Amino acid sequence: MAKEQGRKLIAQNRRARHDWSVLDTYETGIVLTGTEVKSLRQGKASLVDGFATVDRGEVWLRNVHIPEYTEGTWTNHEPRRSRKLLLHKGEIIRLIGKIQESGLSLIPLSLYFSDGKAKVELALAKGKKAHDKRQDLAKKDAQREIERAMGRARKGKW
Repeated sequence: MAKEQGRKLIAQNRRARHDWSVLDTYETGIVLTGTEVKSLRQGKASLVDGFATVDRGEVWLRNVHIPEYTEGTWTNHEPRRSRKLLLHKGEIIRLIGKIQESGLSLIPLSLYFSDGKAKVELALAKGKKAHDKRQDLAKKDAQREIERAMGRARKGKW
């Protein structure tokens, strides 16, 4: 079998950037069972309610849904089990410091295969308030309107 090359996106948390202000991102490995890998290769996963915690010096991904493998038998996995994330010790220590001092959270942004290995893009994020979300939407709408006007001006349709 040929070795996989490149990056294949499996799942993305689209609401994360809307609900959270992303301060920093980390690429982490993830410990999976065989049926979880097979289910991911079919492109099935959901990061919607997912988050990560640090327990006893280890980072755990919680509440991420990887459905059971359809061809699996009694060895199938539990869909919402906690999964260990693989980070360097120094990164974990820095994360612990940032999380404890300023009340930040760890949110999964995407789940993908990189050269055949499952990876999670983890974000150190701060929750947005409702008014922050409204401001971001207003900025996005204003930017979109400016781009439309510029496009019309270039085409001479004013």
